[in-house]
Amino acid sequence: MGPSEIADILENCELFRGLNRDEVEKVASLGHVETYEAGENIFNQGDFGDKLYVIAEGHVFLERSVDLGPRKGNAVISLLGRGKALGCWSTLLGEAHTLLSSAICRKPTKVVAINGLALREMMLGNFQFGFKVLERLCLLLRERIQGAYGAMENI
Repeated sequence: MGPSEIADILENCELFRGLNRDEVEKVASLGHVETYEAGENIFNQGDFGDKLYVIAEGHVFLERSVDLGPRKGNAVISLLGRGKALGCWSTLLGEAHTLLSSAICRKPTKVVAINGLALREMMLGNFQFGFKVLERLCLLLRERIQGAYGAMENI
């Protein structure tokens, strides 16, 4: 998958929607494609994260292990498909953070992996661009929090 194809995927991603093509191509220059098989984890809950991922092909479950005393298990927070973003969003804020969920591929999956710290530097270099990305990030996080609450109700 070449730079133009990566830019096409990012252009349709929830996190980068609303950016102009030049901005998307700059973000695409920070990314590379990773491929995973069905059942394989992209990342695990508790791992230190420094990448953001955008699903190019396939489906990914976001799953969180929970321990509520006698009620233990895994809660599926969301099923994500093409154009959805996941990973360590806190790198955009300059904060070290461990991942709060695991990302498990439901079927063979390709993702665009983006270095979070490099994206943060790009955002700091252009505040208008950075604001647009953080605004989309807030909307994305709202959706994920709602999914987590829904998953907790089913435990």
